[in-house]
Amino acid sequence: MRKKLGVMGGMGPEATSYFYENMIKHTRAVCDQEHVDMVILSHASMPDRTRCIEAGETEELLRLLTGDARTLQSLGVGNIAITCNTSHYFYDEIQNAVDIPVINMIRESALRAAEMSPGGRVGIMATDGTLLGRLYHRECESLGLLPVSPSPARQRDVMSLIYDDVKGGREPDHKKFWRVMEEFEGESCGAVILACTELSVYKGKNPVPEYCLDAMDVLVRESIVRSGGVYIEG
Repeated sequence: MRKKLGVMGGMGPEATSYFYENMIKHTRAVCDQEHVDMVILSHASMPDRTRCIEAGETEELLRLLTGDARTLQSLGVGNIAITCNTSHYFYDEIQNAVDIPVINMIRESALRAAEMSPGGRVGIMATDGTLLGRLYHRECESLGLLPVSPSPARQRDVMSLIYDDVKGGREPDHKKFWRVMEEFEGESCGAVILACTELSVYKGKNPVPEYCLDAMDVLVRESIVRSGGVYIEG
């Protein structure tokens, strides 16, 4: 059964564009009509999720997120995808605000990580807000995985890569990424989750190790399948 997909996007805009590109790329279609119908709400002025979580000032952010979900529901979508990992800090509130399924990118990615590294150690490369909320930690631990966060120095590399480079529209400093990978390798991580959609954008333009699991890729697959499309690899 075909369903229209609602997309809560703009967090950030390039990540939302990357999501749309990959929806097209990974849907088996020989004509326009075989692609997934979508309503993309690119709310670029949404307050920064990590800053709100760290400051404990989440009331306005939550109002906007749940409002966007309700708007998409009013437009007749059958499922909602959120192209921002950190926004999943409010997943329960967003899901409770609507009567249609909101795809849980965190949970689906943890399930995939468990397939890649069953019972093993999994590196989490994410924003400070995602780590503070223990979003991936809780899901991984529920599956018997041991989530590993970067050291403070390497987490600064992660945040700089996300904010200064990708969100800032600058040429990324690849040394930041590889310093984090080297640390995860030293921690014997069997998989590393790229748990920020800006890191997905980075991966789309630069080589990353095979053991990296892109949460955006997981979201794309779930979105296509739940919308009644046919997912193709590659």
